Amino acid sequence: MSATAFELRVDGQRLAGLRSGPPGGLKVLALHGWLDNAASFLPLAAHLPTLDLVMVDLPGHGFSEHLPLTTPYTTPQAIVHTLAIADALGWDRCVLLGHSMGAAIASLVAAVAGERVQALVSIEALGGLAAPATETVQRLRTFVTAASRLDDKQLRVFPDLATPVRARMMVNQLSEISARLLVERGVKPVDGGWSWRSDPRLMLPTAVRMTEDQVRDVVSTIGCPVQVIYATPAQDYFPEPQRSQRAALLPDGRLHTLPGHHHVHMDQPAAVAAIIERFIAGLPDAS
Repeated sequence: MSATAFELRVDGQRLAGLRSGPPGGLKVLALHGWLDNAASFLPLAAHLPTLDLVMVDLPGHGFSEHLPLTTPYTTPQAIVHTLAIADALGWDRCVLLGHSMGAAIASLVAAVAGERVQALVSIEALGGLAAPATETVQRLRTFVTAASRLDDKQLRVFPDLATPVRARMMVNQLSEISARLLVERGVKPVDGGWSWRSDPRLMLPTAVRMTEDQVRDVVSTIGCPVQVIYATPAQDYFPEPQRSQRAALLPDGRLHTLPGHHHVHMDQPAAVAAIIERFIAGLPDAS
């Protein structure tokens, strides 16, 4: 099934994405992971043909514009921006589907604006990464230092697409097909070859993170039905038993694990789509 490219104006910024499925289908807004793009969900879309699936390039990613220099990339801003995307689509309520960073954002939106979220599918994240309060000052120092040196960094230029494709395969354990999907939407032509489209500011270390207690408070507040999907073995930055303990806090949650890696939704789309279909079929208002 093919997907159609689209653009929206969201808070004065141009936002791009891909859309598949019938307009009358269940409304699903898909949010990709850090430094990924809308193509992250194309393999899944082929197995979910009945959904009105809107796959966005989040600000600073893919074909979407970068945020103004006066607007930092923060978690609260991401919540506001997600709701603004739904408004631009004319959607009062929808299912949120997120992977990694996108799943963290989606779970926060579900907690903060529950009346807008019909259900949540959270792949390889739930509530976002946490850090102990004792790291607060050091994180701020690291961020300030990195931000002050950002202008000195040169964009890397690749002579062909094979190099970034191999890099994504190595770093993310992706198949070549999946890596190429992300790379082709994530690069732009420049003198001498190709460079990443993404905003360099996305590479800055996170200045402030919630504590684990704060994240647990967020997760326990999500009232809509939630399907969590984790790949096994767990990633080092989101280990067991932490990730399962978070899922257990959901008032209306269910957890499914399957062997794979962080981008399991790309390299095992049929298996992940089957989990999503069963979950959606059980929603009280799935029409």
